[in-house]
Amino acid sequence: MAQTNVSIRIDENTKREAEALFSKLGLTLSAATTVFYRQAVRTQGIPFPLTMIDTKDMALSKGFEAMKEAQEQAIINGTSEMSLDEINNIIQESRRNNV
Repeated sequence: MAQTNVSIRIDENTKREAEALFSKLGLTLSAATTVFYRQAVRTQGIPFPLTMIDTKDMALSKGFEAMKEAQEQAIINGTSEMSLDEINNIIQESRRNNV
């Protein structure tokens, strides 16, 4: 199949970081770009999710979900009325056990 050139503009730092990453994966920047294009054609779209939520918002959202789940589990276990000292003691004990 005939080859063609593609020219893109990207900031130097992103290019350098991408080249370093792709090198660790055994790919050149050109090969990685080709993988992206082929996957986009294969999936008929961008081959990863695009969202309006930035990573900080996403992390906060996941944190709130985890807190809600923990609260629900505490109610089920009958531990929802624990004091802050009791909670801190459990955390410290858990840390000691994981060392």
